[in-house]
Amino acid sequence: MSPGSPRVRIQSEDFDLSAESAVLRSWDHGIGAVTLFVGTVRERGNPAGGEPVSALELEHYPGMTERAIEAMIDAALARFDIRGARVVHRVGRLLPGEQIVLVAVSSAHRGQAFQACEFLMDYLKTQAPFWKKETTPSGERWVDARVADDEALARWGIEARNADGA
Repeated sequence: MSPGSPRVRIQSEDFDLSAESAVLRSWDHGIGAVTLFVGTVRERGNPAGGEPVSALELEHYPGMTERAIEAMIDAALARFDIRGARVVHRVGRLLPGEQIVLVAVSSAHRGQAFQACEFLMDYLKTQAPFWKKETTPSGERWVDARVADDEALARWGIEARNADGA
C-alpha cells in the first residue's frame, strides 16, 4: 500500500470495488494478483434459512475497531506472502443485498492472495468488535456468534471462543 493510504476504513456509505482495487494496486507494479471478497446482507437471517431480514444494523467502537482490524492485517502480512491488504467495513442500517464488507489482498501470485483474503475474513467474523442487530417480522434481535465461525478461524491455528456451542 502506498504511504498515507489507509488499510482500514469503517464507514456508513457504500464502497466502490473498482476504486478500492485501484488504490491497492496504484503504486506497486510487483502485484500479479488482487483478490476481493465482498460480504452482503442476506435476506434470510442467522442461521441461514431463518426469518426474513428487512434490515441489519451494525455498531462498533470507533478507534478500537480500526486498531483490531489493523492487527489482523499485520497478522496476514506476517503469515502470507502478500504485498498489501485493505478492509472496508460498513456500519449503520443496511438492507438485504447491500454490501457490508470488503477484504482486498494483493500479492505476486494468486494462491497467497486467496489464502490471506480467506484468513482475514475468518478473523473478521470472530475477532472484529462489531455488533449486529437484525430486524425481522418477529422484531429486532442481536446476532450471536456462531460455532462455525469459530471453527473457521481454528483451521488457521487461532482459537476463538465467541459462540457458546449450543
